[in-house]
Amino acid sequence: MKRLSIYLSAGTVLLILAACGPTPTAVPSTATEAAPTEPTVITLMSHDSFAASEEVIAEFETANNAKVELLLSGDAGAALNQAILSKNNPLADVFFGVDNTFMSRALEAGIFEPYDSPLLADVPDELELDPEHRLLPVDYGDVCLNYDKAWFAERGVEPPANLEALTDPTYEGLTVVENPATSSPGLAFLLATIGHFGEENYLDYWKALRDNDVLVVDGWEEAYWGQFTAASDGDRPIVVSYASSPPAEVYFAEEPMDEAPTGVVLADGACFRQIEFIGILKGTQKRALAEKLIDFMLSRRFQEDIPLQMFVFPANETAALPEVFVKFAEIPKNPAYVSPEAIEANREAWIEAWTETVLR
Repeated sequence: MKRLSIYLSAGTVLLILAACGPTPTAVPSTATEAAPTEPTVITLMSHDSFAASEEVIAEFETANNAKVELLLSGDAGAALNQAILSKNNPLADVFFGVDNTFMSRALEAGIFEPYDSPLLADVPDELELDPEHRLLPVDYGDVCLNYDKAWFAERGVEPPANLEALTDPTYEGLTVVENPATSSPGLAFLLATIGHFGEENYLDYWKALRDNDVLVVDGWEEAYWGQFTAASDGDRPIVVSYASSPPAEVYFAEEPMDEAPTGVVLADGACFRQIEFIGILKGTQKRALAEKLIDFMLSRRFQEDIPLQMFVFPANETAALPEVFVKFAEIPKNPAYVSPEAIEANREAWIEAWTETVLR
């Protein structure tokens, strides 16, 4: 990533010396320039999916005589585990990428310092899940079912309207999902089914999906680019992806599009909202600069860069969305909800029960 430094220079210092004797003699002035101060390095630890425009990061660096050093550390779970294991000797000053599926683990580990950023005034209350502000929301995205519009139109079949539809024989063999043990969207979709059907009934739903020939793969790339008919030579026109996938399809299309080729199932409880947070790691020696970095990442300048970099939505509600999001993105009104505390307490048990039901 391009780094810019800003240097502070001293002004001209005029030295006036008085000479002794009957006739004063003026001594010529000399100009001296102080050595420039080196930029302060601040380390931002995150998952491998973090992205931001070079020029946006450069603005922060220039304004604060700083250099942002990125420490990308695998997926969100792996990065958090590294931060927890190194808490007595922190690897970074700031951590970005904890989401609500790992939030309780992060807070219980006690690795973050509270910071009540003034920019939180522009963030909706429903995204602020930590009242102590150890973790501050930066962005959010909804994991939802996506479908191939052309596939269904060509066959005269209505796309699924909700989660329940996937168990109907009409949709037998049409759906691909990700394994929640190995995939973030896979876990989010499992949580959507738990939030929607309840802990007592979600496994019955998954049994019905299994009986309707649902395909399970390890990760999103394999599901979307390997099995989904709208993006590959696969034969599955329904995939677990994101509500922001349609604008991404339009944005990256080789030819201009008037309509997104994919649709999203937005029924109540059909999606799960992932919220990503940022926090100051305990033990940082650069607290003041860490606060400035968080304020910058919550500001409109950074927030308006988020959609086309990470294809999620900015947490700051004053940030303007790019045109492709305005035209082609839809946000579910009532996503399924499972509390961070319940996720932390039951995550492994839920995944194990799912594995026994669906894969064994």
